[in-house]
Amino acid sequence: MKLVSVILPYYKKINYIKQTINSILNQDYKNFEIILIYDDEDKKDLKKIKKIIKNKKKIKIFVNNKNIGAGYSRNRGILLSKGKYIAFIDADDLWEKSKLKLQIKYMEKNNLKFTHTSYKILKENKIVGIRKARNFFTYKDLLKSCDIGLSTVIIKKDVFLKKVKFPNLKTKEDFIFWLRLLKKNINLIAINKNLSKWRKSKNSLSSSVIQKLSDGFVVYYKYMDFGPIKSLYYLFLLSVNFLKK
Repeated sequence: MKLVSVILPYYKKINYIKQTINSILNQDYKNFEIILIYDDEDKKDLKKIKKIIKNKKKIKIFVNNKNIGAGYSRNRGILLSKGKYIAFIDADDLWEKSKLKLQIKYMEKNNLKFTHTSYKILKENKIVGIRKARNFFTYKDLLKSCDIGLSTVIIKKDVFLKKVKFPNLKTKEDFIFWLRLLKKNINLIAINKNLSKWRKSKNSLSSSVIQKLSDGFVVYYKYMDFGPIKSLYYLFLLSVNFLKK
C-alpha cells in the first residue's frame, strides 16, 4: 500500500476544518499522512486546530508566518511530503470514505500520473449539484474551462521533478498548475465517480465571480502570454462555463 501525502492549506475555515479532517481520517485507505499548512497571520484559530488534531499521529502541522496564499502553501506541503502520491483538499471540502482507495487503485492499475474525479456541490450542507469529470489531453482543451475540482486531484509525486509548481494567486493558481502539467505532456485523466464534495459558500474566494474573472484574465494575459484580445476571448468562454455551474 503506497503512502499518500494529503496537502491541506488552512485559512479562516474554522467552522469546517474538523469535518474536513475527519473525512480524511475516515478513509478506507489507511496509508496516508496529512500535511496541514496554517496560512494565516492571525493565530487565534491555531490553538483550536491543535486541539482538534491532538493525538492524531497522521497529521503534521506547519505554520506560515503570514498569509502567503494557497499556492505557496501547497508547494511547501509538497516539499515536506514523503508519499508516492500527493492528494489535495481545501479546508472546507469533504471526501467520501472510498476516495483514496478507489483512486489510488485506478492509478496503480493504469500507471497514471494524474487523476481527478467527479464531485458533488455542497451548499449549506445540502447537495445542490454534481460536476462530471472529463479528460484533458492538451492545454488548449483546458483553456476554455477550469472544470477540475482541486480537492478531487491526486498526482504522482515524481511529476514535481519536472519543476512544475503552483503560482501564488488569490484564485486560479490550480488552473495555471493544470495548464503547466499539460504543457509537460501529462494527461489529466478523469474518473467518473463522485468521490468528493466541494463546498460552495457565499464568501469563499472560489465562489467570487469578480475575483474569478480578474484572475482568469491574468492567467491568459500574463501566464499564457496571450494578447489582450485573445485573453478577453478565452475569458468570455471561461465566464460562459462559470455561469453554467
